[in-house]
Amino acid sequence: MNIDYFIRKQELNLANITLKYIRNKYLKLLQSDERLIALIGARGVGKTTLLFQYIKLLDEKALYMSGDDIEFTNSKLYDLVDEFYILGGRVVVIDEIHKYKNWSQEIKNIYDSFPDLKIRLSGSSMLNILYEKYDLSRRLVIHYMDILSFKEYLELTYNTTFQNYTLDEILTNSNDISKELVFKYKDLYAHFKEYLKYGAYPFFLEGLDSFDDKLYNALDKIIYEDIPSLNKIDYSHISIFEKLIYFITSANKPFSVNVASLSREFGITEPTLNTYLQILDKTGIFKSMRKKSKKISKKPQKLLFSNTNILNTYADKINLELDIGVVRETFFVNCFKEVYYSDIGDFVVDNYIFEVGGKNKTFEQIKDISNSYLALDIDFTTNDKKIPLYLFGFLY
Repeated sequence: MNIDYFIRKQELNLANITLKYIRNKYLKLLQSDERLIALIGARGVGKTTLLFQYIKLLDEKALYMSGDDIEFTNSKLYDLVDEFYILGGRVVVIDEIHKYKNWSQEIKNIYDSFPDLKIRLSGSSMLNILYEKYDLSRRLVIHYMDILSFKEYLELTYNTTFQNYTLDEILTNSNDISKELVFKYKDLYAHFKEYLKYGAYPFFLEGLDSFDDKLYNALDKIIYEDIPSLNKIDYSHISIFEKLIYFITSANKPFSVNVASLSREFGITEPTLNTYLQILDKTGIFKSMRKKSKKISKKPQKLLFSNTNILNTYADKINLELDIGVVRETFFVNCFKEVYYSDIGDFVVDNYIFEVGGKNKTFEQIKDISNSYLALDIDFTTNDKKIPLYLFGFLY
């Protein structure tokens, strides 16, 4: 297979790629001078679109290939790159690299053989170079691509740019920020409710009627394709991942982790269950929550889904009417990289204490805590200690 096939396919794909909205935070990472960059993240977050946008904006000659393409997986990667390099190509973009056998060895050889070649990769959020036997750790820069924030969802919806806010800016000025937003954009709070159901993934733009099915199929592929291919797991154990998802969904609240009980339920050892929980955390399906009191617990105390879209999709599959409290908490905790359960209030972030709730939530539980706030499901606030929940979706 020569590269003509891939060049033709690339041109067809590029013709359908728009530059109307670009997630510039991630584009700038790809545009850096680093030679070897991997963009990892869960299925559906927009990695492929971003890679094509990156190519479309390049002045250099680039070649896109995908691990989903059988012609690619049946070809010798090094030989394809060698042929492209001879023709003047200096940028190679490989999507879903984890589907190519022995990818790390070939990427290392390519990196060493073509010193002026830039290589851009995408892969599963479970792609961890430390598990590979070929040493790429000194060469490869890995960036994680998140779901759409509420701010990014609004930018796509309104076709305009919104400002990012730091946590300190939100905590000190939520009154002015929230009033300015909802007075200028009258339906912003209604859009927040919509975002909780389908706004975390760019493919919501393709139609809402098919959104749940597309997300469910993406999650199914993570369980049945990505997890077995990237981890040494007995295929008969895949049902355990399904059962965990069912348990967590049907709990209809943050799921308390009892490793001893769950391991007995599933007929596996506690170390095996802990491994499986770690895998699910890496997939982007779950977010493990540890507790912080005088010290941080070593093991997760509770599990939440990694965004409210996943929560809603799984709940719909079992006809479960979700408790609004778990929806609010799922949104809140996934706005932060580091967030912990707290003995006082609900959560602790950067030594701030937060209680999450509806408009009638009071300060009763945190009234004597100076660095405490209410994160409330409201449109705007006149009290900077009561922060509209959606404002935390403006952190990126």
